[in-house]
Amino acid sequence: MASPSAVARAGAPGRRLVKSRRNTELALVLGSVLIAVFGYIEVGVNIDGEVPSGAAGYGAALGVLALLAHGVIRWKAPYADPLLLPIAILLNGIGLVVIYRLDRATPKSEAAPTQLLWSTLGVALFIGVVVLLRDHRILQRYAYLGALAALVLLILPIFFPPVYGSRIWIVIGPISFQPGEFAKILLAVFFAAYLAVHRDALALTGKKVWKFQFPRGRDLGPVLLIWAAFVGVLVLETDLGTSLLFFGLFVVMLYVATARSGWIAIGLFLAAVGAVAVGWLSPHVHSRVTDWLDPLGSIAAGQGANQIAQSLFSFAWGGVLGTGLGLGHSILIGFAAKSDFILATIGEELGLVGLIALFLLYALLISRGFRTGIALRDPFGRLLAIGLAAIVGIQLFVVAGGVLDLIPLTGMTLPFIAQGGSSVVTNWIIVALLVRMSDQARRPAPEPAADLVEQP
Repeated sequence: MASPSAVARAGAPGRRLVKSRRNTELALVLGSVLIAVFGYIEVGVNIDGEVPSGAAGYGAALGVLALLAHGVIRWKAPYADPLLLPIAILLNGIGLVVIYRLDRATPKSEAAPTQLLWSTLGVALFIGVVVLLRDHRILQRYAYLGALAALVLLILPIFFPPVYGSRIWIVIGPISFQPGEFAKILLAVFFAAYLAVHRDALALTGKKVWKFQFPRGRDLGPVLLIWAAFVGVLVLETDLGTSLLFFGLFVVMLYVATARSGWIAIGLFLAAVGAVAVGWLSPHVHSRVTDWLDPLGSIAAGQGANQIAQSLFSFAWGGVLGTGLGLGHSILIGFAAKSDFILATIGEELGLVGLIALFLLYALLISRGFRTGIALRDPFGRLLAIGLAAIVGIQLFVVAGGVLDLIPLTGMTLPFIAQGGSSVVTNWIIVALLVRMSDQARRPAPEPAADLVEQP
């Protein structure tokens, strides 16, 4: 008979032995940094005909951040998924390159140095989460406190002046940030904690109407009330994008917890009803719906191309292979070229091939998050990992759909890439949580004590 130690070395039943893939991660991290540096150099060469003077400093800064993050994972989370960090580094690097390229067209409004500082803060918080959060299940204890903190964060912008028609910013002197970006992580923690405890009651009890089984009000009511409070505040702030994100997150996590596909149909129906209502009641949102239905209408009216029209022109001009970094004209979009419409620059200057590569990176990041959730054994961790990955996926769909005129523009930021300090910081926190949970999910079972020998 085999000894227990031999069984442990072969892996616990139902759990295969996973190797630490830190060398693979290191190679991918270095490759991600090199790709970003080459993009930075290409911008300078295409615009000035020479390598930009700041290329070495940019490469060194990004490389140091990447190696620090990798070193912390090697130290504290040796069994973490080896793809999460390289993808985050590459996406963040691409964002810095594209913002630098747009800075060259707006010399009086440079954003790349500030974005690099925010990226540094994001990596610092990434390191803090990986080092200090030893077990993700600790977050479950503070779920309700986190939900209250998230609601306060969303209410605060109401007391500040609107920016571009939405009250989603807190502006204090030269510093501005979106508290809603941090609220989405706290809300995901709350949903995961609540649904992990009540998933059986939500899935197995309640009243059946036709083909749908609705849970009891006392089971669904608390989480539904908190979600409604969040969405109500966001509607008052005219923040349709974050409202859609929170609604999508709620539906996805409810579906994962109950395994009832009817929630998706109900969620889509309620989202459509809410979108129509807000579209008619809010002039700001109504104008965006009008532009979505007729993106070229402003041209026909003699008012020139609006932002959506300019964005579509950028995608069309880029074609399959793009014009090359620094050789496009997406800056004609206007004030949101570095934030809401930064995807148009990528589509014009990197072409359809670049867009597909970018979407594949996001798809890989999201799928690894889902895979982490499936591998975790505790219900809270499973729901939290899938919820965090869903945040990235929903945000990508909302941003890309708006810029490509598939859905009305909502004003959200493209994860890791668009200008926005709050966004890049929270995305690094999301990746840190996924790294910590993936380490827990992939870690092999500990070997039993050596003196435990199976008796004949």
